[in-house]
Amino acid sequence: MAAKISLSAIGLESVAEVHRNLSPVLLIEHALKSGEGVLAESGALRVTTGKNTGRSPNDKFVVDDPEVSDQIWWGDVNRPIKPEVFERLYQKVIAHLQNRPLYVFDGFAGADPEYRLPIRVVNEIAWHNHFAHQLFIRPSEEELANHHPEFTVLSAPNLKADPEQDGTHSDVFILLSLARKLILIGGSHYAGEIKKSIFTVMNYLMPQRDVLPMHCSANIGEPGDVALFFGLSGTGKTTLSADPKRGLIGDDEHGWSDSGIFNFEGGCYAKCIKLSPQNEPQIWEAIRFGSVIENVTFHGQTRKVDYDSSEITENTRVAYPVEFIPGAVIPGVGGHPETVIFLTADAFGVLPPIARLSPTQAMYHFISGYTSKVAGTEKGITEPQTTFSPCFGAPFLPLHPSRYAKMLGERIEKHGANVYLVNTGWTAGPYGEGHRMELPSTRAMITAALSGELAKADFQPHPVFQVEVPKSCPEVPSEILDPKNTWKDKDAYDRSANELAKRFAENAEGFSDVAQEILTAGPRQ
Repeated sequence: MAAKISLSAIGLESVAEVHRNLSPVLLIEHALKSGEGVLAESGALRVTTGKNTGRSPNDKFVVDDPEVSDQIWWGDVNRPIKPEVFERLYQKVIAHLQNRPLYVFDGFAGADPEYRLPIRVVNEIAWHNHFAHQLFIRPSEEELANHHPEFTVLSAPNLKADPEQDGTHSDVFILLSLARKLILIGGSHYAGEIKKSIFTVMNYLMPQRDVLPMHCSANIGEPGDVALFFGLSGTGKTTLSADPKRGLIGDDEHGWSDSGIFNFEGGCYAKCIKLSPQNEPQIWEAIRFGSVIENVTFHGQTRKVDYDSSEITENTRVAYPVEFIPGAVIPGVGGHPETVIFLTADAFGVLPPIARLSPTQAMYHFISGYTSKVAGTEKGITEPQTTFSPCFGAPFLPLHPSRYAKMLGERIEKHGANVYLVNTGWTAGPYGEGHRMELPSTRAMITAALSGELAKADFQPHPVFQVEVPKSCPEVPSEILDPKNTWKDKDAYDRSANELAKRFAENAEGFSDVAQEILTAGPRQ
């Protein structure tokens, strides 16, 4: 049934039909009827996103509005566009969406009612609206009746920009106007742009309310102990936080307030390349009717999915409501974290699989945000590439990283959180020679860290990275804890470790307003 709401406030005066907050069943029916996807054997809706199978960071722009200009961290992450350029594209989007049926999701970003942001997502495609319904906080009937969005996303994937005429980088555009509280998305069918645009908004708004926005997953144990998992896409946030013995608070985006932490989202968006029921049973079971699987290869006759295939992309994805994970914490709130874990996929293969960090080392590695971008997560990435992403989420930071880093340091110190660096990347050699860390071993190390068992081990400082490396860990072969032991050529390991230390140092040269004690907590060549 079409909801009787007006979209004239955002310029949509003439709309064929407005489908507001349809149920998942109806949204899936609409998607199937429109040929947007098909049902897989599991019952999940299988869709493809065309040429854009990941985010397009080079196509993201922030409007250089006078009201916010002096607050923004301008540069490669936040590329400025003039308000008049935004206005021209806005008018194009409005003209494109006019006189056609539209799907509207009204809900929230933020599980804590004190800090949540009322949002509206307007889509021309049913499955994109279903994605928004899964990924954001779904309102009650009473909340929906009284909903007044503060930020609106207008998503028009079938509208392409003209770079010469519109001043964009390509035919894809993701434009954020913080002053007008409006986001325009066009040219890309990759649904992740919708959720990440709202995350960027939260990263702008929350610090103004003394809440630290974080690109991390979070879970909680039976005693109430909360753990955070920081890391870029592909490093294991979703996989490692989905622990059958712990309650899942959220898999990607959270805030840390004076009361504790809270999930920004109402769903999960997990990578599913090489997914198996043995290694990731909770995610495997979450793929059912109501879920969406993106860009996976499957057999047309049986509709059986081949999760090992990267024929379309390495960045195959599944989206589902957080309650599809057994024991998920609803609403997604928890106390102050006792354990903070930084995840990195080290393509050099030289970082220890787990190491304990001092508070100053924690600040150093948070500001550094080292990892390797995993193939397919962004357009143009076909194999792991070394990168430093401040706060493990630079693409989504409208403010300078030092502001977020300062807030994290204050909270770690105030609440006495233990911090570990975990390498989910390569061991026994670099990318192309070694192999990815075994998931069961990583799980065992994290379990030991969360339970406190790991803290009882003897530690030794790494000669290059200075971090404290455990000599033993329950259920983990001791020989893999020292990464040098896994390399056949020990001299080659030393050369690679020193090369990575050099890259850390070069990256640190760009740090500004960072205390000297933090800078000296990094690797030594």
